[in-house]
Amino acid sequence: MSVTSLKLAYFSPTGTTRKVLEAIAEGIGIEPVEHLNMTSPDAEDKPVGDFADELVVLGAPVYVGRVPEDVVKRFRRFRAHGTHAVLVVVYGNREYDDALLELLDLSKELGFVPIAAAAFIGEHSFSTPEVPIAPGRPDKEDLDRAVAFGATVKQRIEDLASPGSSVPLQVPGNFPYRDRMPPIEGAARTLVDICTTCGTCAEVCPTRAITVNSTVETDPNLCIKCCACVKECPTQARIMDIPYIKTVAARLNANCSHRKEPEIFS
Repeated sequence: MSVTSLKLAYFSPTGTTRKVLEAIAEGIGIEPVEHLNMTSPDAEDKPVGDFADELVVLGAPVYVGRVPEDVVKRFRRFRAHGTHAVLVVVYGNREYDDALLELLDLSKELGFVPIAAAAFIGEHSFSTPEVPIAPGRPDKEDLDRAVAFGATVKQRIEDLASPGSSVPLQVPGNFPYRDRMPPIEGAARTLVDICTTCGTCAEVCPTRAITVNSTVETDPNLCIKCCACVKECPTQARIMDIPYIKTVAARLNANCSHRKEPEIFS
């Protein structure tokens, strides 16, 4: 069968999931490619429409072995009608645990027909130059693998008999899924001496946790610890120094430095 359009639907606060999906799209080679960036808080309100005979690549980061609750909430606005989907999770070189299975189950609930899936590695949200965790990933090798995966998906689509045709697809994971981690108290903070109140942090925050006027204020109850504001601040005035997160980052740096490779399921 043939597919006439490709949609990339993703939540990607620090850009790693988006990079992987764009490389997969390159390998698939279907034009046009439409981005449904569900990262912005505006995504909770903007219309997304129904999916029909296009191919959709769904991408999400992994938070402690699960698909983040904010992602589940935003993806639940999708309505598919036997639409073929490719499922991708991106994790910070520890484990993706039940996240890919959770995304598989969610996609079926929403009316998608999953035909392939993958787990890729991205630089961990807590990674810093001082405490690196999968720094620079996805790197060229990862993205080359993503392009190759896309080519495999293209062949799979061409081999399908008709729209809505299903294929056996199994991914690792357990149900019931692992418990979500309780909320971590606190939020990233601003070094006022070097902050220019440019507003970049507020622009990239996916939950509207940050407001910028004469000073920068962060609502710790809305902060999901994605560290987008930390990584995007042009003056490095945003830092994540919550003691618990610093402890986790140090542990990941010490125990998860061995390079993990993408896993493909098709």
